[in-house]
Amino acid sequence: MALAAGPEKQTGKLVVRNVGLMLSGALENPVLDADTVVAEQGRITAVGRAKDCDTDGATVVIDAQGCALSPGLIDSHVHPVFGDWTPRQGQIGWIDSFLNGGVTTMISAGEVHLPGRPRDIVGVKALAITAQRAYANFRPGGVKVLAGAPVIEQGMVESDFAELAAAGVTLLGEVGLGTVKAGEEAQKMVAWARKHGIQSTIHTGGPSVPGSGYIDADTVLAADADIIGHINGGHTALPLSQIRCLCEGCGRAIEIVHNGNELAGLSALRFARDMDQLDRVILGTDSPAGSGVQPLGILRMVALLSSLGELPAELAFCLATGNTARQRKLDCGLIEVGRSADFVFMDRAQHSAGTDLLDSVRKGDLPGVGMVVIDGIVRCHRSRNSPPAERIPAIV
Repeated sequence: MALAAGPEKQTGKLVVRNVGLMLSGALENPVLDADTVVAEQGRITAVGRAKDCDTDGATVVIDAQGCALSPGLIDSHVHPVFGDWTPRQGQIGWIDSFLNGGVTTMISAGEVHLPGRPRDIVGVKALAITAQRAYANFRPGGVKVLAGAPVIEQGMVESDFAELAAAGVTLLGEVGLGTVKAGEEAQKMVAWARKHGIQSTIHTGGPSVPGSGYIDADTVLAADADIIGHINGGHTALPLSQIRCLCEGCGRAIEIVHNGNELAGLSALRFARDMDQLDRVILGTDSPAGSGVQPLGILRMVALLSSLGELPAELAFCLATGNTARQRKLDCGLIEVGRSADFVFMDRAQHSAGTDLLDSVRKGDLPGVGMVVIDGIVRCHRSRNSPPAERIPAIV
């Protein structure tokens, strides 16, 4: 297991060379004509062909040896508690395992699995601020966990959201997991959160944990949260007619998760494509959950949506990187100058029926992860969880 890390960044110059396939994370240009990336102080400073990049004076050189480079994967929907432990599954090291699945950033949808989670307003705010502070200072395996997502409860007023924002809280946990379940009541609090720079997510579908409730399309539309959380259910999905209504009835982000209904997820993807609004689709796992922890969950979602959803693999990777970064207002998720140097190196898994990485994903196979870099620092070499890649990068 990788050691826990603080929020440190690369202090020298990183050069990545001999990239065989450069995935940008951007739907508008998913594959870059580039084989080299340069990063300094943890941020990308150059992307292009080796002859056009300043590669002199490198502190670390990674030879990709022809494998693919993608932005680090982003899990838009997780439920951390403290450290790298989940009481829901009694498991230690689950976040480090996600690192081995190419995930470099996680976004909390609420620290709801904490035993004895406080429901009073003072306790709700205290837990959120504590979680935000703790994960800002602690990165399991180096993974960035954006946490501190309070679940709103009845009785909260605007000053509570102003206090949370002033303390550094930027997220709301899933609306509907607490006592606030009515659309009109939720809308008022979502608006207060938005006013103070806090992004909101709403639970969609059937109940998932004790205290949560059934949230239908009318409630989701009325609440007007920024993210339609697990539109394919967590676990139980809404009828497809309501999912279509949500896709067509608002312009908010459409989140499809691993721990949901696969038919509903594929349908949501189709509805978004039919509207030419693929940029709204983002991916999460909604883990840890009753169905467990899925270290390869984001890669599995990419393969599912590409193979059964008939989405080109290079676009499917965008849903797990650039789309999420843009919808979530993050500084990672794209291979472009100025972004965080968060990368995952992948190649076709050994003995895959696919002819190359993208073809293998289109055929439903998971890629092999050969290395993961966060803020310019190598955090993981050959993955212990993914199938073995045909080629892996090397530090030279």
